[in-house]
Amino acid sequence: MVDRELVTADTTVGDLQREQKKADSDVDQVRQRKARNEQRIQSGQITSPKDLDNLQHEIGSLERRISDLEDAELEVMEKLEAAEVVQTDLRSRAEAFAGRQTELESTRDGSLKELDEQRAGINEKRTAVLAELPEPLVKQYQRLREHNGGIGAAPLVGKRCMGCRMELAPSDLNAIKAAAPDAVLRCEECGRILVRTSESAV
Repeated sequence: MVDRELVTADTTVGDLQREQKKADSDVDQVRQRKARNEQRIQSGQITSPKDLDNLQHEIGSLERRISDLEDAELEVMEKLEAAEVVQTDLRSRAEAFAGRQTELESTRDGSLKELDEQRAGINEKRTAVLAELPEPLVKQYQRLREHNGGIGAAPLVGKRCMGCRMELAPSDLNAIKAAAPDAVLRCEECGRILVRTSESAV
């Protein structure tokens, strides 16, 4: 948003600078013409009363023209001043936003790098664990993982399977209690492998 406003402000300032330059040029041209006419009168080159009267009349017209042009020039200068204030403010804000964006991008990149490193570490541990497990169990886990949105096993917390968040029936909990420590247990609701923990109600 600020960038778009700054582009508009830059365009406005550029247009007013050109307008002021033209106004300056117009005033200079009329002043030079007036100065030339005054010099001709002062030099005594004009001898005809009629020509002298015409020249003095033209000088009067040029003075009024200069006054009008100077008023217009002043108005442009005031507009330019106001536009430059807006431009400076927007540029400062744009620079602040750019700095903040750079800071956020740096933080994001650092976080992504940290996540990549964590992912690599987890993948290494996972590979090591998979190598120690029976192949049929690994294949079963992979099938369940694909079928259940990437989660093939879930801890049993209290009476609840944390995969489907459903509480197990008392009969299922009794069967889990009676199962051998190395038995592969399954949730009757979602089919995921259940992992007993210190928080399991068995």
